[in-house]
Amino acid sequence: MKIMVINPNTSSVITKGIKSTTMAVKRPDTEIIVRRLKKGPLTLESDYDRSFSIPEMMKIVQQASRQDCDAVIIAAFCDPGLNAEKEISDIPVLGIEEVTLHIAAVLGTRFTILTTSWKNVAKKEEEVRKYKLEAMLDSVRPLGLSVLETAEEPDLVKMRALKVLKRAVEEDGAEVAILGCAGMAGYADEISKKLGLTVLDPMSVKLKVCESLIDSVLTQSKRAIFAKPQR
Repeated sequence: MKIMVINPNTSSVITKGIKSTTMAVKRPDTEIIVRRLKKGPLTLESDYDRSFSIPEMMKIVQQASRQDCDAVIIAAFCDPGLNAEKEISDIPVLGIEEVTLHIAAVLGTRFTILTTSWKNVAKKEEEVRKYKLEAMLDSVRPLGLSVLETAEEPDLVKMRALKVLKRAVEEDGAEVAILGCAGMAGYADEISKKLGLTVLDPMSVKLKVCESLIDSVLTQSKRAIFAKPQR
């Protein structure tokens, strides 16, 4: 099987982390193609950045089918343009946020999201409500770092993550933690072992779910909301 992973920004550092994580967990028979934007935001820090990233992502999603890909993964924990991308594609298009939130709900009754900055706290709460999982959300806790810093400063991120998630467990009662930024790809195992907590790396989770969907020959329904646009 062949899966295209799209990093919806222009950062080579974040793209490298995404590729490293997916290559480490993929099946031997899975081919991974990782693409980043040529034109777009350096990172996704705002709604403006997310909107800016969508036009080129739509083009890459369309290219994926022509390159005989079996599925597409959008590698940003905000799923920019996801519904539109599902509309134009006959192969599965999965956002790392939508899948990871639902997996977290399976693995525990309460989860926390580790995000980058205070600005993103309300945004993550809004996105959880969109997926109707707000009753299971304990908290959204910021690291006080930019998206780029999460990829460029792994030791700092892990140190802060340990402190922040320890508080989430003790103060919020969190049972599961989500690393809510693709820049943190590859950090989950070390943090999980040190805290004794189930910690989800959305890139790893999404890839394994994606492989299962391909094996099961399943894709998004075209009956209603994801029907192809009328032109």
